[in-house]
Amino acid sequence: MRRPQLLWLLILLGICLPAEAHQVNLVTARVALAADRTVSVELGLKGSDVDRLIGTKIYDTRQDAVDPAAVEAAKAAILVYLDKHLAVTGGGTPCSSGDAAILPDGDGIVYRNSFACAHAAGDIVYRSSVLTEKDPTARQVVLIAQGKSEMQALLDASNTTVSLSTAPPSLWPTMQRYLVTGVEHIFLGYDHIAFLIAIVLWARRLMPVVKIVTAFTIAHSITLSLAALNVLVIPSRIVEPAIAASIVFVAVENFMSRDIDRRWRVAFLFGLIHGFGFAGVLREIGLPPNAVAPALAAFNVGVEIGQIAIVAIVLPVLGLLDRLTAVDRAESVRAARLVHAVSALIGLLGSYWLLVRVLEA
Repeated sequence: MRRPQLLWLLILLGICLPAEAHQVNLVTARVALAADRTVSVELGLKGSDVDRLIGTKIYDTRQDAVDPAAVEAAKAAILVYLDKHLAVTGGGTPCSSGDAAILPDGDGIVYRNSFACAHAAGDIVYRSSVLTEKDPTARQVVLIAQGKSEMQALLDASNTTVSLSTAPPSLWPTMQRYLVTGVEHIFLGYDHIAFLIAIVLWARRLMPVVKIVTAFTIAHSITLSLAALNVLVIPSRIVEPAIAASIVFVAVENFMSRDIDRRWRVAFLFGLIHGFGFAGVLREIGLPPNAVAPALAAFNVGVEIGQIAIVAIVLPVLGLLDRLTAVDRAESVRAARLVHAVSALIGLLGSYWLLVRVLEA
């Protein structure tokens, strides 16, 4: 395949990637256990996810909202799905279900039901594979209330149950889950990957890369923490286009300058913006009330692990391409045509994301 054809193929593949790189496949639930062993469940699900799961058409993309009449018409089908993928048991015995309600709620629906577990001895367990059975990358955040205490659990495709009547989970499993979520987010965040690749394209020495990664880490850690703790929150309609614009800026700069030593400043500036993007995911998932600081730290460390892994992959590939494209094999240099070609591709992707996000804002 000729190089121009390959370039256009990569461009087309890139355009097919999601414009919203921070879209979260997420279910939220609040589960309350009363003294009489009655469990109240309130579960929130996006309308677009309901349509994807069940084949309904309750979500209007233009209005970014569900149609109440369509929700009412699809109520029976939604309940069939939820009855299959959500349950409360006591000692392994199903608890008696009450009359479930399905209500429209902005861009999604709310499911409400109560389960009587007084007749069922043993630990009370909440089980849910809602959405996670369809999409292995999905998560379900469960806020568990018992009396005046609250704790939070994070369910996924491999972990679909949480005990309501035993002691809260230890700190380490909670940190593990948030660390993995951080790693997953950076690898699924196509715009963050594009930015990281673009900003190190001219790098041929390790120290400038260390400065860039350190500056980017410090910057986005600051804004990630501020936004996740609701100290400083910027709407996603501003953050997402700004992230796309940062990609375009760095890609264009590669045509104008090869000064990699000063790029840590650019990395720090745009790292502040990307931090708000990372925080959007964390705010959707939420932080466990009993472990806010450890969960926040674990998520941030997960992001850094993913980021370092990406850079560790990109740099050897660039070094290999240097040797393959060098005229003088004894002293290879970074070919400008290589940097410009990759920068052009990344710039096109960033421009596409910027246009789509501005129009959707």
